[in-house]
Amino acid sequence: MPDFTNAELRGSRFENVDLTDARFGTVDLSGAVFRKVDLSGAVLRAVDFAGVQMRGVELADVDIHGEIQNLTINGVDVGPLVEAELNRRYPDRAKMRPDDPAGFAEAWRVLDGLWEQTVARARRLDPALLHESVGGEWSFIETLRHLVFATDAWVRRAILGDPAPWDELDLPWDEMADTPGIPRDRDVRPSLDTVLELRRDRMATVCEVIDGLTAESLAGQTVPVEAPGWPASRSYPVRGCLLIVLNEEWEHRLYAERDLDALS
Repeated sequence: MPDFTNAELRGSRFENVDLTDARFGTVDLSGAVFRKVDLSGAVLRAVDFAGVQMRGVELADVDIHGEIQNLTINGVDVGPLVEAELNRRYPDRAKMRPDDPAGFAEAWRVLDGLWEQTVARARRLDPALLHESVGGEWSFIETLRHLVFATDAWVRRAILGDPAPWDELDLPWDEMADTPGIPRDRDVRPSLDTVLELRRDRMATVCEVIDGLTAESLAGQTVPVEAPGWPASRSYPVRGCLLIVLNEEWEHRLYAERDLDALS
């Protein structure tokens, strides 16, 4: 079958074409029009649906997980409904959007306690299972490595100004472009204790930053880091950086718990 790599197909027309089991990676479909298209069983990951309009669709047995805002279904904005239900299921979730230093301190204590429970649960499994992927997602070990990366990016680099805070076990998200100096080793198999030692160091750094927050510093901006890396070299709201870390910690623990259910 033909492969299209680095091809310019802008404005192309596909009629009566069988693309069953086709693979699309880093493809720009913005502005595309789909009519009478069968997407049953399709898998979409890291896809931008901003501004999408769907009319006459049949949506059944669909699983959507992501950031949902201003999503209107049959005239109803379902975003607030989803948020309210998630907060009902997880009462501590609402604490992950704090506005003051005390709120950030409380949120971090909650996360620390929840992760302690999750790690204790993981320790009861065969260590080999902690390197197993469930449904194509990161393994438990890879999840912890990614959280190290998130802390290095948004706290040690963005807030503390370290231009290259990376450890060799840091793991960026899969769709991130390769960036010189930032490691991305998907083959390494460190032990749980090795990763936890690294993670404890990074969590202690976050704790120190949060303990040192004032109303003024929380409302401030970071100083741009003049070096290539992630995030990009510009200024960011301090609160925004910390909210990203809280969100990463909260969501990835839920993913980990879901996968531990399957592994158990």
